[in-house]
Amino acid sequence: MPDLTYIVPPEYDGEMLQTFLRRGCGLSYRMVVKLKRVPNGMTLDGKQWRSIDRVNAGQTVRLKMPEDAVRIEGVEMPLSVVYEDDHLLVVDKPPYLAVHPSAGKPEPTLANGVVEYFERKGTPLSFRPVNRLDRNTSGLLVAAKSAHVAFALAQKPEKVYFAIVLGELTGEGTIHQPIRVKEGCTITREVGEGGKDSVTHWCALASDGEITLVRVVIETGRTHQIRVHMSWLGHPLAGDTMYGTDEVILPRHGLHCGRTAFDHPITGERVALTSPIPPDMRALLESRGLWQDAWDTE
Repeated sequence: MPDLTYIVPPEYDGEMLQTFLRRGCGLSYRMVVKLKRVPNGMTLDGKQWRSIDRVNAGQTVRLKMPEDAVRIEGVEMPLSVVYEDDHLLVVDKPPYLAVHPSAGKPEPTLANGVVEYFERKGTPLSFRPVNRLDRNTSGLLVAAKSAHVAFALAQKPEKVYFAIVLGELTGEGTIHQPIRVKEGCTITREVGEGGKDSVTHWCALASDGEITLVRVVIETGRTHQIRVHMSWLGHPLAGDTMYGTDEVILPRHGLHCGRTAFDHPITGERVALTSPIPPDMRALLESRGLWQDAWDTE
């Protein structure tokens, strides 16, 4: 992880260094504590500085980020890298690939693949996903290369999903229903009283009466949110056997994160990325004559 450099702006003149780091640079409290333990972790104009010392406008703050601790084993696998710089990695995740290792499932995961990718490049780093995708959901996943960037970018990326649902939907709408863990289950969710506030916006793009392609934007990032909300609406995802019954139209639930955009937490530049609809979802839409119709409405 490269050192981070900041110039103190006028509005932080006379403030404590820790105030500038927390409010002006977006560092977490935990990261400021870690920097105190790193030799020359915080310097001001080249001199070691304490977090309680004052800073002046125009001075240069340099942070020597702590070394990363990689806790999982890397596994070589093909990765579709959409974007990468010193601070971020964005990959296009295929379906049927879990993001994280889990107990009782020895199969390699995206986390293992990313760790191996970093090792191969000579920069061993942990895997820190900013957004998460279900095992069978495909599309864009943003990963931070440091705890600071992960903290600064948390909940920030805008995401657009494309889902194939059962039945005919027209127009657009918003689902504002709480989501909770289903009683007696550890993974399955449901809409219900006492759940976490959840908001999903959907727009129908094309339909043949049996299936509909919808564009989905979520305001909240609850586990299985799109799958739960669309099922509650009466239109579960094609291929979703957890929240629906179909296992014929698609062999996996038809959900793809096709767009993401965010302000880069270090450079401030706007980053906008896209991922094409994967082959299985595209083939289904083309077989129903819906492919062109879908994008004519975009």
